[in-house]
Amino acid sequence: MKLLEERIRQEGLILSDTVLKVDSFLNHQVDTALALEIGREFGRIFAGRGITKVLTIEASGIQFAMAAGIALGVPFVYAKKKKAVTLSESVYTAPVHSFTRQETYQISISQKYLGPADHVLIVDDFLATGAALVGLVDIVRASGAKLAGVGCVIEKSFQEGRSLLENKGVEIHSLARIASMAPGEVHFIGNDTVYQPS
Repeated sequence: MKLLEERIRQEGLILSDTVLKVDSFLNHQVDTALALEIGREFGRIFAGRGITKVLTIEASGIQFAMAAGIALGVPFVYAKKKKAVTLSESVYTAPVHSFTRQETYQISISQKYLGPADHVLIVDDFLATGAALVGLVDIVRASGAKLAGVGCVIEKSFQEGRSLLENKGVEIHSLARIASMAPGEVHFIGNDTVYQPS
């Protein structure tokens, strides 16, 4: 998705060869027009798959899952990182380790909102180590639902996340795939253009 790659080049802050900040337009302050365009792209990629639910994890994937749900005309569900006292019914759970926060937490989804009749698209903002997405895949499979695939906004293809998911037989579509990056430059897969700060 060229529009997304351009925004990463223009506004992304590359803090190291593994850390990319996109909080000015994707996951702290959100460019709503871009988020809707991302949802439309996931809708186009996964059209005709009989998807009944879009699934993500709180918090940074919510806007993209909602946009994809709008594009596909289906509800979205998000996994909670902490079980609320109001969540008294049976839940599906999975442990997830956060690289950025350096903590492991238990994600949960009410069994009322995911089951064998569902055909699920998982959407998230980043694919890097793959821990959050593996947790969501495990929950989908535990529920008996069918998994259509995973849509990621940005993939750091030099990290292990894609191979972890592919080893589980998961179809992955990422809108911007980063081959490598370092402060001042980013290389996208399928694109030889390098960002150089002015």
